[in-house]
Amino acid sequence: MRESESDHEVTGVLLAGGRSSRMGGREKTLLDIGGRPMLMHVLARLRPQVGRIVINANGDPARFAGHCLPVVADSIEGYAGPLAGLHAGIEWARTETPDARYVASVPSDSPFLPPDLVARLKAALLAKGAPCAIAASGGARHPVAGLWRVELLPAIEQSLRNDMRALHRFADAHDCAVATFGPEDIGGTAVDPFFNVNAPEDLEKARNLCLAGATRD
Repeated sequence: MRESESDHEVTGVLLAGGRSSRMGGREKTLLDIGGRPMLMHVLARLRPQVGRIVINANGDPARFAGHCLPVVADSIEGYAGPLAGLHAGIEWARTETPDARYVASVPSDSPFLPPDLVARLKAALLAKGAPCAIAASGGARHPVAGLWRVELLPAIEQSLRNDMRALHRFADAHDCAVATFGPEDIGGTAVDPFFNVNAPEDLEKARNLCLAGATRD
């Protein structure tokens, strides 16, 4: 698959179900970066790579109304973590995109995701014959950025019943494949493509990087 070529076997799921506690409870995905919400930066990176996209978010879905995307909440109560968000996304995909064989999960607070993320995750998954693949960079794994066969849904449900909430634990338990990514050049700065906005200082860094990239372009 060429870079930025959509894959209609894959449904994208933006995981936005957290509480943004380090941002004072503000909805991180709607914070402004370079004149548009962070969510739009993530969508611009993911949209060309997948068929349809759904947002996984708890609370009032109306806050995402301007993005013309379906929103699905966790069916597990109590902010059960990213595995619950993946569960909700795969449930939605099996109903709304029944031809999709995979779900690509991405964090909604990582505005510099690789444009070949899905293609490389899929290549790693197929090469290993694994049921899932996750991204890695800079010596760290990023299980929220992953590709998951929809057939994993019963295993995810069982893990949630066993109070497993972390995606990395689920991925490790299913012998996931790993695709490793290098830094991306943004305005002359080498940036981890999985840099995520967790705190106010991260938001400032993202804004500066966005400005530097726009200036250089």
